[in-house]
Amino acid sequence: MIDVVAVSCDILNNIYYLSPNGLDLKKGDSVIFETDNGLLVGKVCKEVYQEKSNNLVLPLNKVLRLSSKDDLKKNEKNIHQAEKALSDAKKISKELNLDMNIIDAYYYFDNSQLVFSFLSENRVDFRELAKKLASKYKTRIELRQIGVRDKAKKIGGLGPCGLFLCCNTFLNDFSSVSINMAKNQMLALNPSKINGMCGRLLCCLGYENETYTALKKDLPKVGLVTDTPLGMGKVVSIDVFRKKYSVDLKEKGIVTFEKED
Repeated sequence: MIDVVAVSCDILNNIYYLSPNGLDLKKGDSVIFETDNGLLVGKVCKEVYQEKSNNLVLPLNKVLRLSSKDDLKKNEKNIHQAEKALSDAKKISKELNLDMNIIDAYYYFDNSQLVFSFLSENRVDFRELAKKLASKYKTRIELRQIGVRDKAKKIGGLGPCGLFLCCNTFLNDFSSVSINMAKNQMLALNPSKINGMCGRLLCCLGYENETYTALKKDLPKVGLVTDTPLGMGKVVSIDVFRKKYSVDLKEKGIVTFEKED
């Protein structure tokens, strides 16, 4: 078991699982922590707990220290500078006639890197834009082309359930979601019903897929010709929660049966 602390980072809308590095950390503490690319500021959202090593990607990055007042001032300054850089990048990209929509910008805490996220349906040669931005801001520039799911994660919104988008609140990584998951839940394959705000399949389809698979395991498949106490018939529907299935019998019409445990 390994000591772990969860730290949320507002500018990236992400949660990092880090080594507490021996520090006494409380929920709500502002901390400086390391990532693979540089330092960031975040808040402890789950105090130190123990986790199995095989559930983690090792080695863990570390929390370096609690944020001082000067650290917080510097971080606030970085946020304002990044907003200005975003405005400048949009202006320069327009001047260069680049087919890109730059939607976000942020600095790493130590100003070692200025990162921009952009949307585009095509590959973009942004080398000239990167040169101009590097010359203006005197730091390493990175431009990341993201997808529509990433955009939804950054911007947020309300899902069809009435809650804030999962990707914008607690999801760190996007799991693969397939149309078979919607079929497994016997949903109508209507894009307006099974797609999220990003236009891709709802992430939540994956949450219940395993449960539906387990519940349907002992029930006959729809369309299957099966033997019943009243004779042979074709399965026309199933109710996975009540463990019932309806069969169209030649002499008696549609009859519902309950699956015995």
